[in-house]
Amino acid sequence: MKKIVFLTGAGISAESGIKTFRDSDGLWENHRVEDVASIEGWYRNPQLVINFYNERRKQLATVKPNRAHEVIAELEKNFDVTVITQNVDNLHERAGSSNIIHLHGELTKIRPVDGEDYDAIDIGYEDLSINDKDSRGVQLRPHIVWFGEAVPMIEKAARVVSKADILVIVGTSMVVYPAAGLIHYAPSGIPIYLIDPKPSGLSHPRLKQFVEKATTGMERLKKELLDE
Repeated sequence: MKKIVFLTGAGISAESGIKTFRDSDGLWENHRVEDVASIEGWYRNPQLVINFYNERRKQLATVKPNRAHEVIAELEKNFDVTVITQNVDNLHERAGSSNIIHLHGELTKIRPVDGEDYDAIDIGYEDLSINDKDSRGVQLRPHIVWFGEAVPMIEKAARVVSKADILVIVGTSMVVYPAAGLIHYAPSGIPIYLIDPKPSGLSHPRLKQFVEKATTGMERLKKELLDE
């Protein structure tokens, strides 16, 4: 069974109604990105950050996976599929994908401020409070990888990409490192697809781009893969 690795970004969840933070105004849900998505922002004003992610969790509870998420899950019937996502939502899980690597953390989880990925606690769509602490009395924080922090899952993701038979990039500009560097781990000679409504400046000899939104692009890709 061929291994397909998907690299997904904000563009795949935008069609479900989740706003991206890379809009032209530099704001994410009317907040400066550096205030709510950086480690400095957390140290400056943890209450603001906690409130922000509580709101994002409430929003996530109101949206659903779209057809792009569903098609990726459906491809597990014919391929060995791994999803490497930059998104912190759980729409891939809810669509039925079973093998997902979250590079930037998960919105529905929290962890101690001194904790690692494996210390994460699933709270679903519940609120986190500034007074919430673990059994040791250590403050709990959103399980999000912020700007200024290491990306602990990047090495695992690179290993997965290095074993791919097909690489598919969906809804991401591939300009933010370290995630953008994952394409360089793809084995030479494998097909690489890019699905995004904006023409990409990405240059790669084996790259085939579908210049369209994720939902229609994934339907088109599924047909092409199954027809081969």
